[in-house]
Amino acid sequence: MSQTDFFDLRPEVAQARLSLAVDVMKELSQADDPQDMCKVFAKRMRSIFPTARQISLSRRDLPAPQLRVTRYSEWKEDLNPWVDVDRLPRLDRGLFSELIYTGRPRIIDVLDVAADDPAYTYLEGQQSLLAIPLYEAGDPVNMVVLTREAGNAFPPERVPDLVWMGNLFGRATQAAFQSQKLKVDHERTKHEMRQVARLQRSLLPTELPKVSTLDLAFYSRSTSDAGGDYYNAISLPRGRVGFLLADVCGHGAAAAMLVAVLHSLVTTYTGPVVPPGHLLSYMNDHLSKLSARSAGMFVTAVYAVYDPDHGSLSWSNAGHPPSRLVRGATGVKEVLTGERCVPLGIVGGTVYPETEVQLAPGDQILMHTDGVTEAKNPDGEMFGVDRLDEVLKPTPGSARSMIGGVLEALEAFTSGTPPADDYTMLALKFVQSRKKAGEVSGSWQAIGH
Repeated sequence: MSQTDFFDLRPEVAQARLSLAVDVMKELSQADDPQDMCKVFAKRMRSIFPTARQISLSRRDLPAPQLRVTRYSEWKEDLNPWVDVDRLPRLDRGLFSELIYTGRPRIIDVLDVAADDPAYTYLEGQQSLLAIPLYEAGDPVNMVVLTREAGNAFPPERVPDLVWMGNLFGRATQAAFQSQKLKVDHERTKHEMRQVARLQRSLLPTELPKVSTLDLAFYSRSTSDAGGDYYNAISLPRGRVGFLLADVCGHGAAAAMLVAVLHSLVTTYTGPVVPPGHLLSYMNDHLSKLSARSAGMFVTAVYAVYDPDHGSLSWSNAGHPPSRLVRGATGVKEVLTGERCVPLGIVGGTVYPETEVQLAPGDQILMHTDGVTEAKNPDGEMFGVDRLDEVLKPTPGSARSMIGGVLEALEAFTSGTPPADDYTMLALKFVQSRKKAGEVSGSWQAIGH
């Protein structure tokens, strides 16, 4: 008996058997494609357990007594059963059908196949046969048939090991196939999400309006291709401007879809310009009718209206983080809390009260989503509102420099820790001279937004 016979159980060849097993596993581990794995296994099996022919059968997705021949060692063309399924021969009776639908290991020592049996083409000239079922969820979906040209050629004592080996390898190839399929599906999903993200970005303003006494800037970063943050600047009658910042809970396609709904509601609103709570109530009533809450979705939002004639900012809050106000003259920081009501999409008919604040030259306001304050460092500690307030200082610079200071502080604090949530900031700086407005306005987007 050859020293490399894997089924030789003599103690003196144990090391050779181990070396053979290691060699086979190493070679198999280098193949991540199931078709390549099958080629390696078939080649190795021919040396471990020589046979004349190897036939693979499958009854997957077929009614009894039908089956497919998925592999045959005598085929000249290399068919891939995962790809070329429509080209595989389909049989509907005979020995192969009996073997695979019985679903048990079987040895036939004297093989006699009738000429009209569909299996005859594959078994002509063979004298003995070994059938090894391969199970999935306890069901013998596939089968490997081995043949030899001599009768009584398959020792029964080797069958259990072959059943073990065949089924373990079958599970390995199935896992490789599923892994490959998941990789393809993942790439397809990523591509689709990039398309969704592009469509979503097209809904967002690419620049902010020129306001005579305001310097404006915004920044938005998404943790995924399609995020849940939404912002808009709305030109209103009498030179007023509305600023909406909203945060859809969650990420991905569902959040992006709700962002699109928000945008549609904002652009179709024809109600009163002020107070700002009217717009939030309009959005809330429609989102509540969509049953967003039953899907585990809701939206926090803050909507502020700037009135240049009165130098004032009025706002309504739907469960959103309060905006921050830094007084230019004194450096005093105020939290624009007002009356904070429930988020949008939870309780229909909610009324969102208005709060107003007077602005003076040099005053700065930062509107933000909770991704800013909930950003974490490597130790899991959140950035928090206290650190945000420490960063916010009256500066002679633009609204853009205000956001830049927050971003620098976030970068230093997180030390490269990827953000767990989207974050968006909208900065407003009240300027005295009408000539300065617009000249320092700016906006920019995060890489990958």
